[in-house]
Amino acid sequence: MLDRENAIQVASVLSKALPYIQRFAGKTLVIKYGGNAMENEELKNSFARDVVLMKLVGINPIIVHGGGPQIGELLEKLSIPSRFVDGMRVTDSATMNVVEMVLGGLVNKDIVSLINRNGGTALGLTGKDGNLIMAKKLEVRKATPDMQKSEIIDIGQVGEVVSVRKSVITMLTNSNVIPVIAPIGVDKEGRSYNINADLVAGKVAEVMNAEKLILLTNIAGLQDKQGKTLTGLNTEQVNGLIADGTIYGGMLPKIDCALSAVNNGVTSAHIIDGRVAHATLLEIFTDEGVGTLITNSSAIPTE
Repeated sequence: MLDRENAIQVASVLSKALPYIQRFAGKTLVIKYGGNAMENEELKNSFARDVVLMKLVGINPIIVHGGGPQIGELLEKLSIPSRFVDGMRVTDSATMNVVEMVLGGLVNKDIVSLINRNGGTALGLTGKDGNLIMAKKLEVRKATPDMQKSEIIDIGQVGEVVSVRKSVITMLTNSNVIPVIAPIGVDKEGRSYNINADLVAGKVAEVMNAEKLILLTNIAGLQDKQGKTLTGLNTEQVNGLIADGTIYGGMLPKIDCALSAVNNGVTSAHIIDGRVAHATLLEIFTDEGVGTLITNSSAIPTE
C-alpha cells in the first residue's frame, strides 16, 4: 500500500500525463528501437511496457528495429568477415542470409514476444512481407584522388527505400496490433536488401503521416560543443549546427533522417537516450523529455 507522500506523487504524475494522452490519442508514433535499450533486460521490459501503455491509451505505436551487434556476433561465429564503408555493412549474399536470419527471425521475434509478454498484441514482419518495403540497391559514391569525378563503391545488397506500402501497416494498426518491422527491403525481382533502420523508420513515419518519429540512441541526445543536450530545435537551427561542425560523423545520418521526416509531414522527430528506463514515455508524456526535439520551422513544438 502506498503511503500518503508516494500516493500524491503518483497522482501528480498521472495528472500531468493526461493532457498528452488526450493530445496524442489516435495519433501514430514510429519508434526506431535498438542499441543499449535492446540489450539490457530491464530496459527491454520498460520499453515493452511503454509501447503497450501507448496502445492502451489510444496511440498507435509502430516499431522499426535494428540489430547490428547481433548480426556481427553471428557473422563472427560463422567466420564470415565484416567490412564497413562509411558506416554501412558490406553485404554479400552470405552476409545477407545472416542479416535475414537475425533481423527477420531472432531479433524480430524476440521483440514481438517481449511486447506480448507485457500485455500487448504485436506482430512481426520484414519489408518483404506483403511487399511492405520496396527497395533498390544503394549507390555509394566516393571521390577519386584527382577529385574530378567520383567512383561508385559496390557494397553489395545494401538498399534504400523506394516505397512503403501503407495499407499493410494500416491493416495491422486498425486491428489493434503493434507492428514490429525488420528493416529488410525487396526489389521487383525479389532480391533482398539490408537497409539502415533509422532510414526505414523515417520513411515509415513519413508514409504514415506520423505525429512523432522517435529514434532511440546510446547518447543523451543531440549535444552542443560543450556537451549540453539541445532540444526545441527547428530545421534551420539544425542545419546551422551541421554547417558549423557541431553535428558531424555518426550523428549525421540520424539527423538527416529526422530532418527528412519533419520536412515531409511528420510533426516532430525525437532523438532520445535509450539507456534511460521508460525513455519513450518520458519524452512523450512530460514537459522536459529525455532528448532532442526537432520540428519543421513552421511547426509548433509538441512538448
